[in-house]
Amino acid sequence: MAFFGKDFPQTIQELRSTLPRPGRVEWLGLRPARRAEVQRLPEVQVLENIGLLGDHGKTPETRLSGSGKRQVTLVQAEHLPVIAALAGLEVVTPELLRRNVVVSGISLLALKDRRFRLGQVILEGTGECHPCSRMEENLGPGGYNAVRGHGGITARVIQGGVVRLGDSVTVLPKDTP
Repeated sequence: MAFFGKDFPQTIQELRSTLPRPGRVEWLGLRPARRAEVQRLPEVQVLENIGLLGDHGKTPETRLSGSGKRQVTLVQAEHLPVIAALAGLEVVTPELLRRNVVVSGISLLALKDRRFRLGQVILEGTGECHPCSRMEENLGPGGYNAVRGHGGITARVIQGGVVRLGDSVTVLPKDTP
């Protein structure tokens, strides 16, 4: 179908693969131990089939067989004010949500079941990142429900490397190995 001289996608599959622009990495963090404070970093080393080096016991020695679906967690920057409003707070910081990466400018749900690049790293979206009971501790009563539907996605690391603040987030073609 042509509209103002442009062809637009027709099928749901075509619509799902069309994004207006790349996203951007806005924040990076890791938790050095279970229940430890989240550390904000300007860059992170990401290991294939593991996740962020130093995040919650992730080291080269703990290499998984590639079966981990929650190696990296991502949340959308645009959802932080929504979560804050739903939780009755003035602001919600990434540290409170305990995710690894905050991105802006791209719909994270569009990356579910897709391969995408952050800096040198290639990830594959594996599912939605549902809230845990820690959200009640971090955001107060109702914090769990405030995050529902806004918790971002989980991803598996296909190719390791470095991710830095400001790196672009781009979807890779479906046939990318």
